[in-house]
Order: sequence, then structure tokens, then C-alpha cells
Amino acid sequence: MSAVFTVPLWRAAHGRTGDKGNRSNISVIAWSEALYPLIEAQITPERVAAHFRHRAPSRVVRHLLPRLHAMNFVLDEVLDGGVNDALNLDSHGKALSFHLLELALEIPAHLVSHLRGPSG
Repeated sequence: MSAVFTVPLWRAAHGRTGDKGNRSNISVIAWSEALYPLIEAQITPERVAAHFRHRAPSRVVRHLLPRLHAMNFVLDEVLDGGVNDALNLDSHGKALSFHLLELALEIPAHLVSHLRGPSG
């Protein structure tokens, strides 16, 4: 049986964000093509919605971009009314992408060499 390691998502992918009104969209882009199937299988809309439950999104939609080894999540009603209405600057796009990249991801031992960041 092969060993499995649990790592934060940022070890396997990076993110890009944007916001418009009260909607945030967060892209997750695999560092390696080999990691994309694991990310697709484990980072689901349901899991993202649960991870952001403190922001109470009304809907989370995932758009898959397999040729780019990426996916885009659209989270509705997570920005305290939108950039112009919110009093909390940390609730906007970039801070939310960092939060998403903290999700745990299980990686089989044979794919560990594709991860970025510190080992150990």
C-alpha cells in the first residue's frame, strides 16, 4: 500500500482572484498536470462551500478548465455586500483565495515530487 500525505492546497496549486459586486471568483491552478486530477476530485463545490461557511455563500459553482489544469469557483454573496459596501477589507478576493488554498489535499507518495514549497 502506498503512503498518502496530507498537505495544504497551496503546495499543489496557486490561485487567482477577482470580485465584482457581492461575488468572488477564485481560480485554482495546479502547479503540475499530474496533480490536477487529485485537485479536481477533492476540491469540490460542496467542500469549498463548507470551507467558506463563515462567509455564508448563497451558492458555489465550479467551472473546470482541464486543458489549463485549473478550475474557477464562483462564490455568491460572500463580500459583505460588495467592495464598495463592505467595512471589512480582508473579505475581498485575494484574502479569500489564500483561505481557499489552506484546504487539505491528500497526495499519494508517488506525486510528492510535484509539490511546491517546503518538504517535511
